[in-house]
Amino acid sequence: MSSPPPDGPPPGSRQVAKGAGTALLARAGGVIEIVSQPLYVWLFGLPTYGLYMVLWSAVNLIENIADLGMTSALQRVVPQARDDAERARALRQAMLLGLTPCILIAIAISLGAPWIADIVNVAAKDRDDLATGIALFAWALPFWAYVEISTSALRARKAFGPEIRLRVMWEQFIRMGAAVLLYALGAGTLGLLIAHVCSLAITCIFSTRLLARYYRLDLVLRGDGGNIQGTLYAGLSVLPSNIVSRLFADAPPLILNLIIPGAAGASAAGLFAIARKIASAVQLIRQAFSYVMAPLASEAVRHDLKHVAEIYGFATRLTIIVATPVVCTIAGGGRALLALFGSPAQAAYVALALLTFTRLIEAVAGQASSIQSVISRYHHPLVGSMIGLAAALALGALLLPQGGMDGMAIAVSAGIAISVVTPMIQLWVDKRIHPFAPPFARAAVVAAGIGVAILLVSQLLLPLHHLIRIGAGAALLVAGIWLSGRFGLSHDDKLALGKTGRRLRLL
Repeated sequence: MSSPPPDGPPPGSRQVAKGAGTALLARAGGVIEIVSQPLYVWLFGLPTYGLYMVLWSAVNLIENIADLGMTSALQRVVPQARDDAERARALRQAMLLGLTPCILIAIAISLGAPWIADIVNVAAKDRDDLATGIALFAWALPFWAYVEISTSALRARKAFGPEIRLRVMWEQFIRMGAAVLLYALGAGTLGLLIAHVCSLAITCIFSTRLLARYYRLDLVLRGDGGNIQGTLYAGLSVLPSNIVSRLFADAPPLILNLIIPGAAGASAAGLFAIARKIASAVQLIRQAFSYVMAPLASEAVRHDLKHVAEIYGFATRLTIIVATPVVCTIAGGGRALLALFGSPAQAAYVALALLTFTRLIEAVAGQASSIQSVISRYHHPLVGSMIGLAAALALGALLLPQGGMDGMAIAVSAGIAISVVTPMIQLWVDKRIHPFAPPFARAAVVAAGIGVAILLVSQLLLPLHHLIRIGAGAALLVAGIWLSGRFGLSHDDKLALGKTGRRLRLL
């Protein structure tokens, strides 16, 4: 399908800032996990929480394979569609291609639950309900695939805020409320799993209502099938890199559960998941920009490659300004944050620190992956993913099982770093664009200096109670981001922030 001619001005820094700001504010609802995840541990115990995270990791991993890359395909196809009919056709094709395998796999898992239960390590109290829990939780797979494809379709129409608020905040509230209610009713192990499936089912309904605002659902339901080749190729081209990304996020708890027997395996999986959850606060920043960069780059390249380079550089500068204080606050206050999960969680500190600093590399370099997925040749995203995965597997073979959680964190961190830096190198070699043109150095130096100061102050606060340190960390975080923006961004970058820059007195 050929792209239509440009019908408006190319997207620039202002559009990046506006879209990313909306997405980031929406994703800020994810702080509810600071309450919900410790709550799940307190209510159901660390081994049961570990089981829940193992099953949810498995669902995430399978979904990213079974949806055939349709979430990424929509980012490439929809912005280049000519009219409502083409957009509806792309959405219909993505739903059919992405949901059908997930439904079939869910049926197979439900039928095979007793056999799957035999290979999962759990505490003795969870063993009786394990097969039933697996059979029920299997249906999280098609529900989650529907949410993922629906919200990806919304991002492709530049509807960044509403879908993220739905996924990150309201879905979490629904899940937390359902979990508390089911615990009060004595649901036990199954309570947390049922709560998760229920929250996803309700989110599917809300996602459909959102889709109706941006797509002609009547055309989606009754339109012709059309040629699926463009949508299928767009999805399959990024499917391996999507799979690798999910492997880094979701495979470690599964592997730790398999190699460590009994309740200890479930606990190790839970601890690693806790470290990953806390470190993922940095990932929110990368994702906020990634949601914006893919559709904007797909639109900008229709005008001229220089417009892609412009938004690429701006997004990278803004990312390092925001992400560096966040990373240093989490690393400096990591033990205080882990104390929310109980004293056994302190064993996850090294993994937390490694994953957090790796997420900084991912946040800064990650814009390249989003751009590459929509402007480069279909096979290019495979390179970084395969090299990163190979490095992680090699290190994992050397360090596991003796290295435990820390060995896993080292392997995952190396794999993530390599997989996100490689696309940045590829874009330079293939397209001659990079994000390091002035004033990048100014942003990097200022952010690094403020980050070091946050780490030093965090060390001075170590004798205090963990709740006091968390409160002080929040203040350091806000001050660090403001100072980084005030002194690290150029005048033009601040202007691109619009009203936000003026309200924060960055100018």
